[in-house]
Amino acid sequence: MDCLDSETSLSRIAGAIAEPARTKMLCSLMDGHARTSTEMAVIANVSPSTASAHLTRLKEDGLITLYIQGRHRYYSLADAHVAQALEALMVISQNAAPAFVPTTPDRLQFARTCYDHMAGTLGVQFHDHLIDSGWLTPGLDASNTYQLTPAGENAMKELGLEITAIKAQRRRLACPCLDWSMRRPHLAGALGAAFLQLFIDRKWVTQDLDSRVLALTPKGRKAFCTRFGLTLEMASQARPVSIPVTATYAQ
Repeated sequence: MDCLDSETSLSRIAGAIAEPARTKMLCSLMDGHARTSTEMAVIANVSPSTASAHLTRLKEDGLITLYIQGRHRYYSLADAHVAQALEALMVISQNAAPAFVPTTPDRLQFARTCYDHMAGTLGVQFHDHLIDSGWLTPGLDASNTYQLTPAGENAMKELGLEITAIKAQRRRLACPCLDWSMRRPHLAGALGAAFLQLFIDRKWVTQDLDSRVLALTPKGRKAFCTRFGLTLEMASQARPVSIPVTATYAQ
């Protein structure tokens, strides 16, 4: 009976995501911003009443959350698990191609948000640096998580991250998330979210208000090159890495 219930629930969630207008709505929330039903109607190219019905369905299925502030109602993704499930589906959606050739717009492919952490070419290269520098090592079990090494912890503190507070969060500290435009992992988890916030606070990257795009500033380009030794090449030139692509999609 439990198996049957799970299959029924999975089928319903798949149906909720599969409708084109609802897919557009969900993908628009991947940048971590909350939006009104009016904005969602424009994004999905449907009438306000139709958008309201779609949002109700998505809310009932636990894919989005409603926030009410005075007379305003805002919608956002329910949590990071939903965001990473969508990211995973984006990877699967491209598997039908005989050979993987990125078709993502350059700005979106180079750097973007994946809910609350950094993705794209920049995110993958930064992830590789953390592994190559010995700051993060794969966990000893099959949980698809990373362990922070003593050298890594010292490096994070030098960067100004509050490691104790990050570790205290009720989520995975660090884990790989398969990047849909590069097919290789970027960093997710509490540490991934902390790094993105650090980069934004220091104005190394700026976030678009109406998309997932992260723009690298001149200050950020210098910092990523000098502090982390990144060459910031485009995805087609990025080197392969020995991290398995069984990267986790949930934090």
